Amino acid sequence: MSGQGSGGNVLAAICSVFIPGLGQLVQGRPLMALLHFVLAALLWLILLGWIIHLWSIIDAARFDPAKA
Repeated sequence: MSGQGSGGNVLAAICSVFIPGLGQLVQGRPLMALLHFVLAALLWLILLGWIIHLWSIIDAARFDPAKA
C-alpha cells in the first residue's frame, strides 16, 4: 500500500520533522531531499526556515508514487 496515509508516508513525514528532506530521502527522492534541506538551511539563517520545514513534512506525507 502506498500513497497518502500509508505507513511509508507517515514514517517519511516523521523523518522530515527532525531533518527537512530526510522524509523525501527515505522515499527515494534524493533531488527533492537535497532541495528541501538546502532551502531550509538557507532560510533558517533569516529565521524563515520553518516554512520549508513544514513544506517538507507535508510533501512527505502527501507523496503519491503513482503520480511521480
